[in-house]
Amino acid sequence: MRTYMQDVTIKRKTGVPMVGRGPYGMGRNSVSGNVATVFGCTGFLGRYLVSKLAKRGVQVVVPYRDEDEKRHLRVLGDLGQIVPLEWDLRNDQQIEECLRHSDIVYNLTGRNYETKNFTFQDVHVEGARRIAEIAQASGVARFVQVSHLSADLNSPSGFLRTKAQGDQAVRRAFEGATIVRPASMYGHEDPWPITFKLNNGETKLAPVHSLDVAQALSLIGVLDAEAMGQTYVLPGPKTYTLRELLQLTEDITYRNLISPDINVPKWLFSMTAGLGEKIAWWPMFNKDEVIRRFIDENPEVPEGCKSWADLGIEPDVLEDRAIMYLRRFRSHLSYEQPMSNAHSGAVKLKKEPFRVIE
Repeated sequence: MRTYMQDVTIKRKTGVPMVGRGPYGMGRNSVSGNVATVFGCTGFLGRYLVSKLAKRGVQVVVPYRDEDEKRHLRVLGDLGQIVPLEWDLRNDQQIEECLRHSDIVYNLTGRNYETKNFTFQDVHVEGARRIAEIAQASGVARFVQVSHLSADLNSPSGFLRTKAQGDQAVRRAFEGATIVRPASMYGHEDPWPITFKLNNGETKLAPVHSLDVAQALSLIGVLDAEAMGQTYVLPGPKTYTLRELLQLTEDITYRNLISPDINVPKWLFSMTAGLGEKIAWWPMFNKDEVIRRFIDENPEVPEGCKSWADLGIEPDVLEDRAIMYLRRFRSHLSYEQPMSNAHSGAVKLKKEPFRVIE
């Protein structure tokens, strides 16, 4: 196949040429010449990002810890376009091997709970710093760090506080790193919603579709040359209270989630969650998540940051996509019923506020 000048791109740091091949130089039947490593690819957001990148003809390195965790990623791209490599967050040699041929590195690693092997500090700060430093030393052209909308150095939540510390560590370790801060995401992997009522269900969230975030990340890493050193804040287009989200779920699934209207006190749930952390060997509702249930998500984009409009993306409204993910929780009697509130702004509360257990 004949190669033209427009098919050649020179890597920014190393000067190594990347040659695109195939129809239009982009797509599953093409090779764009880009190689991306996606750390954290086996998580909630990772599979969608790998799919978006592979669809653009990017060869994607998918680091994994468990053999079974990466099996579903192999079919997301053409033969040879998805390259699985085993890695460990504390093994510098394995990290270097995962990104040595890449010009784009994404760090999606994160934990919602701490374990005896990995704390929030280990994953969000030290792990992110280590990956960024090795990427800088290896001549990687682009580094994209995925954080959280509510990341704050002064947050009472260890999860959100270390997310902010990790952003700072990446900025220091990698010149021109891009920070992406999405709000709480929803998608197919969401479990049946936890219906425990905390903070009277008044905590505000700005949920964003995981597919939209994956699309934004693919544009930031591959196409948006102006993203160097920028911070992207990606909230959902609407803000809901937890009670409104439960009401929406109840309306779609025809199941009673809100009754009985009992609000669990913070001290009681925190004590129960702490006990669960000590006696259970599987991830449960933990004390830090109790703290996060009382923290509102602010959808306002700070001055100097970029958002959806800068990427040309209009994010999905939750009501318009909820039926895709909640229909499976209906009974067989109501499975085919149409969604009567499929338009934006359809959440209407029908019940009185929660009763509080003293």
